[in-house]
Amino acid sequence: MDDQIPSWLPDLILFEDYKGNWKAYIDAIYQFFHQDFVESHPSFNKLPIFARYHPSYEGKGVTFWHLISEGNQESERTPDLRRCERIRWPKSIIEQANANNVKIWETFRPWKNQKQRRFNFSIEDFSYIVVIAETRKGFDLVTAYYVEKASRREKLRKEFESFLKQKKEGSAV
Repeated sequence: MDDQIPSWLPDLILFEDYKGNWKAYIDAIYQFFHQDFVESHPSFNKLPIFARYHPSYEGKGVTFWHLISEGNQESERTPDLRRCERIRWPKSIIEQANANNVKIWETFRPWKNQKQRRFNFSIEDFSYIVVIAETRKGFDLVTAYYVEKASRREKLRKEFESFLKQKKEGSAV
């Protein structure tokens, strides 16, 4: 996989560089997140991308926790070092949206009793995905994560290819 990682992606932020100090590591990766999505707002299709703050936990917004942890229940999410290490990747991938090695496709997901239009961004091998959701003001950064399982990568690839096929046939939005 490493040979398929684009050279323009930022270096990983490694936990071991913080000598095992979890609080220092979380504070450091939060600073990167804050720079990338709170102090500035990257854009897609000329519309800003926002990071949601509420509900917050330990003074850090919900979007941050979605970028660095996994789980279905907010109160039970667990940190994922692969997500933490890649905290600088979401903004870079969004900014490279027009590059040949970034895959972009639309999906619709249930959210608050309606269908939410989402845009998915992935590097070439589908090992990392960023998800944004359309809002009235622009987009919300929903999540971003490392895709470890080959079967999940294949599912994402098929979803992308299906979107391309629908778009070519004129049935995609």
